[in-house]
Amino acid sequence: MTRLRKLVIGAAALFGATSATALGLLQLDRAFPPPLPEKLVVSTEVVDRDGALLRAFATPDGRWRLAANLDQVDPQFVEMLIAYEDKRFHEHSGVDPLALLRAAGQFAGNGRIVSGGSTLSMQLARLIEPRAGRSIASKLRQIARAVQIERRLTKREILERYLTLAPYGGNLEGVRAASLAYFGKEPKRLTVSEAALLVALPQLPEKRRPDRHPKAAHAARDRVLSRMVAAGLLGDREAARAALEEPPRRRLALPALAAHAADAALRAAPEKTRHQLTVKKSVQQGLEAVARDAAAKLGPRISVAMVLADARTGEILGEVGSADYFDASRSGWIDMTNTRRSPGSTLKPFIYGLAFEQGLVAQETLIEDRPADFAGYRPKNFDMSYQGDVSVRQALQLSLNVPAVRLLDAVGPARLVARFRRAGVTPELPPGETPGLAIGLGGVGVSLRDLVQLYTGLANGGRAKHLRNGTGAGEPPSAEGVILEAQAAWQVTDILAGVRPPEGAAPRGIAYKTGTSYGYRDAWSIGHDGRHILGVWVGRPDSGSVPGLSGYVSAAPVLFEGFAKSGLAAVPLPRAPAGVFHAKREDLPVTLERFGPGGDGAVAAISEPAPQIVFPPDGARVELGAATAEATPLVLKLQGGRAPFRWLANGKPLTETVRRRTATWQPDGTGYSTLTVIDAAGRAASVRVFVE
Repeated sequence: MTRLRKLVIGAAALFGATSATALGLLQLDRAFPPPLPEKLVVSTEVVDRDGALLRAFATPDGRWRLAANLDQVDPQFVEMLIAYEDKRFHEHSGVDPLALLRAAGQFAGNGRIVSGGSTLSMQLARLIEPRAGRSIASKLRQIARAVQIERRLTKREILERYLTLAPYGGNLEGVRAASLAYFGKEPKRLTVSEAALLVALPQLPEKRRPDRHPKAAHAARDRVLSRMVAAGLLGDREAARAALEEPPRRRLALPALAAHAADAALRAAPEKTRHQLTVKKSVQQGLEAVARDAAAKLGPRISVAMVLADARTGEILGEVGSADYFDASRSGWIDMTNTRRSPGSTLKPFIYGLAFEQGLVAQETLIEDRPADFAGYRPKNFDMSYQGDVSVRQALQLSLNVPAVRLLDAVGPARLVARFRRAGVTPELPPGETPGLAIGLGGVGVSLRDLVQLYTGLANGGRAKHLRNGTGAGEPPSAEGVILEAQAAWQVTDILAGVRPPEGAAPRGIAYKTGTSYGYRDAWSIGHDGRHILGVWVGRPDSGSVPGLSGYVSAAPVLFEGFAKSGLAAVPLPRAPAGVFHAKREDLPVTLERFGPGGDGAVAAISEPAPQIVFPPDGARVELGAATAEATPLVLKLQGGRAPFRWLANGKPLTETVRRRTATWQPDGTGYSTLTVIDAAGRAASVRVFVE
């Protein structure tokens, strides 16, 4: 046999053996794959609008294991980790032969395992398949698994899984949980000292825990710093400065903000591991601190709930369901933002808004605050006293009950409830009852969240936005309903902006209203600036009476403190829209000088029927060429009523009082307008038309 032939046969045999070995290894790899699930079992996270962690939930086995993303981890920490644990990480395929040779030499020289020569891939193999002890067999198994892992995952994926599973002492796993527990922050920006400690901990996590073994943690951190100097990643001075920092001596609790909203998010989508709310973390922290401090001052068993929303979008920026979620004495687990309670006087602004909208009153119109009987219903003021003749502005600012009921009797309780429903809020009435006058004084059930949703209409030109917080239970961002016309909403806001702040509170430039339910069970305060609405509820979750509880004394200070601690910049209140009628008392037309002709609050008997506008009909579209110079006036006709009559367009008087049942109106532009006529008895009728 020639030499060439022998070489060919030998090469063929070697190729065959190599191929058979490779095929065998490939089949073995397929037969015994590493336990690499597509997704790791991690803690469920609830994050804010910017991705900041609000609350985390432990895994089923009780571990705090937060998923790591390299983009959210300090790059210097990653460099230090690789330099310390596996400096040829990016070059090898799971096993570093030089590191293994070094480990073997140390074993031969010392008679024991000094260092294992493990790569990060081998350490990941040990984390996903824990071993009972250190032995040659377990090391060989790690080597095989590391090679398998490198075939299946990219280097980035290997790092992210390691940083998710690495142990950091106790039930902390992963760099995020460790950074939050030891430093109170995400690992996106770490000091050199913090990064070095996090590099050192996974090697001996229990023996180096800084909260239990500070000296060992200190020494391990310093060894990492020395290695970084030797590797050229740190200068001597930088390492020396880092060595002066003391490692943390205690373990912090992971964030537990927005507990009730977090629970709601989990109930809505239990299969998800990451839930994003519209809440802003800094706002939430401020509100929770205010609620906790306020409840402590107010006394035992009293809780506080708060909702802060963006009136333009309907997004909830902060919501506190109770003063302390974990305080059983205050029933902290009950979410009082969604519990229906009596709102006291907080619905009165919408009664006044409807009266402004229908042209029944102006801010300086006089209205009687005297004892009155409305078919057997006799409302009384909170302090059991009466003011006599007051302006409408004073009546709302002082929250007088009798004037509010007089106006509600005129505009109609059913119409008020219809506006609430248009804004997406359905008040809860006693079973079998229809809307009555008691609604104006809190005789209906609404939640704090409902109330904030209604008040978005005052800050948003009459358009109430449906609230949402990202849990999946809210309305879409575009959902809204008109609760008042823009001019009426501004009139109400202008009055509420003049209510004096509670004692000791700094002026904030907000319009706000307070309320107290019957029996001193609920205290409310709700206010807004030009963009943000904050609602506050104070009381006992079990509906128990609290002597001395009131909206102005108990809830209003919390409102002002909540705005101050929210960290949100104050937004000026909206300017008056076009067409607003806002006259001094001496300039009011005769029909707006006083509301109602009677002296006892009841309208005197009138033989004529109430006025009714017969043209144009309600909802009509009228083509007048209003956008041109040749626009024609619109003829207005009515039936019934007692002369003289006062006509108003969008709350602004058209002419002096007239005795005829016809009038003309020259629109100043296209769009929707409200036409109102008021007769000598104070009775009114309105229609809404669209002018083209």
